[in-house]
Amino acid sequence: MTDSWVNVAERIGADLHLELSGPGGRRAALIRALREAVRSGRLAPGTLLPPYRSLAADLGIARNTVADAYTELVAEGWLTARQGSGTRVADRAEPVRRAVRAPGRARARTRGPLHDLRQGTPDASEFPRTAWLASYRRALQKAPNEVFGPGDPAGRIELREALAEYLARARGVRTEPGRIVVCSGFAHALRLLFGGGVLRGPLGVEAYGLGFHRGLLAGAGVRTVPLPLDEHGARVDLLERERAVLLTPAHQFPTGGPLHAARRSAVVDWARARGGVVLEDDYDGEFRYDRKPVGAVQGLDPERVVYLGSVSKSLSPALRLGWMVLPERLVEEVLAVKGDREAWASVPDQLALADFLSCGSYDRHVRRMRQRYRGRRDRLVAALAAQAPHIEVTGVAAGLHAVLRLPPGTEPTAVKGAAWQGVALDGLSAFRHPETDMVSMDGLVVGYATPPEHAYEAALEALCGALPAGEPAE
Repeated sequence: MTDSWVNVAERIGADLHLELSGPGGRRAALIRALREAVRSGRLAPGTLLPPYRSLAADLGIARNTVADAYTELVAEGWLTARQGSGTRVADRAEPVRRAVRAPGRARARTRGPLHDLRQGTPDASEFPRTAWLASYRRALQKAPNEVFGPGDPAGRIELREALAEYLARARGVRTEPGRIVVCSGFAHALRLLFGGGVLRGPLGVEAYGLGFHRGLLAGAGVRTVPLPLDEHGARVDLLERERAVLLTPAHQFPTGGPLHAARRSAVVDWARARGGVVLEDDYDGEFRYDRKPVGAVQGLDPERVVYLGSVSKSLSPALRLGWMVLPERLVEEVLAVKGDREAWASVPDQLALADFLSCGSYDRHVRRMRQRYRGRRDRLVAALAAQAPHIEVTGVAAGLHAVLRLPPGTEPTAVKGAAWQGVALDGLSAFRHPETDMVSMDGLVVGYATPPEHAYEAALEALCGALPAGEPAE
């Protein structure tokens, strides 16, 4: 081939053999076909693709359809586009094959997956930067000089007052500022309560939950006793000699669903009779979609329930701000463990959150994200109904994740298939307490909050491509 022919080929781009098929119209079919050609290696890194007009003519489709498909794949990282150089296959690393992590462990600092559908984090691109900056500025402008000296282990009074008002109004919590202790998140709260000896085991826990929390408790010498789950939540009637119980009553993690009203009352009665304590992890209580809000169990008996919350789901885990609403008798013990020089949450951040709550920005942000995540959830459910109708979707009335129930024995294959599709997610069995005798459930825990909006459709398509075929799960 002469140099002139090489130059012409470079300008025009490679001929492509693409089969357009499947649901979603020509645009979706073209995106699928191009993605598969890159994934399989048929289109090597650096390959110049045909111009919009040429490929549209070859395939008999509209030029805008090709343009939209190229734009989507550039946004996802499959292609690159530079003015004057055309559109090329990106020079990227192969998708990570070991995309599944143990729940609660730090995510490895390696090449990331194409699509992050792991549970646990909100959409980072939606952090309310402008409103947060405004609150931060106002908080610093009116902050007294003492703010920049040694802090109060209980947390700034401005934040505790704002939290007392918000939690009473939005979550049905009965408290006052003096019974709130600010911490840096749920794990920090557990360390203070159990690592410092304020509470002792054995501790009843739900049979499915975060292994990270179990490990943290084990490190503090606390034995955890798993409680089976059914359609009404944790079997609190099986509590016996435990001194405390840790529950996610608004939205059981990870299986979904609220704790039944009768069991909410029963667990409080148990705590009264045994002199025990209920720890209520309200990790995503603001995000409810298809049902009325479930109020806090703490409202039934503030002297028997420790209410735990944070902004890790509603705003960002990077803020490291959480709180404990404590029975009055435990406040001084917790503060003693926390100590005068304990590394508590940043005081300027506390003041900013106080302003953010008081001026209504927090409510506005939560309402906006509730609508956004509801839409994400609906698209997930619709995609599964269209492409994998045999898969049952559960736990979607609230929260930031769903559970896909799988036929028995298919979870390991589905997890591996997802990894090969470049999808990072968690298998349901990874959350199972190792000592429970509860019947095992096969499933995938799919977080729908994390992916950026432009990549969400592709993430759903990759997910559906990894699911096993078969009859509907029973």
